Amino acid sequence: MTTSATRGGQVGNDNAVKPRVLSDALRKYAIQNPAEVERFVKSLWNKAADGDIPAAKELLDRLEGKPMQAIEQKTEHSGTISIAQVPELTKEEWLTAHGLGSTTRPAK
Repeated sequence: MTTSATRGGQVGNDNAVKPRVLSDALRKYAIQNPAEVERFVKSLWNKAADGDIPAAKELLDRLEGKPMQAIEQKTEHSGTISIAQVPELTKEEWLTAHGLGSTTRPAK
């Protein structure tokens, strides 16, 4: 079992370490009492089957994962964009400009 001291972030990053006392205690209890966990799951399942929307949502979130939330972002730009004219280069000139040699073969 992972301890709370080793969770999250890179080694040496103490900002990402959050003590999870309650989660750790629940996880430990669940491991030691699998019959209780099964009873809990059955109870949640039955509530969802009886029309309890929060119970159904919880089950679906656990089974399918929570749905992605749409994020709306509006960006305004008030600057000017200018495009410089780039001279056309031959293949030979381009290769030479990028230090990749040339297409001409050395004389034998």
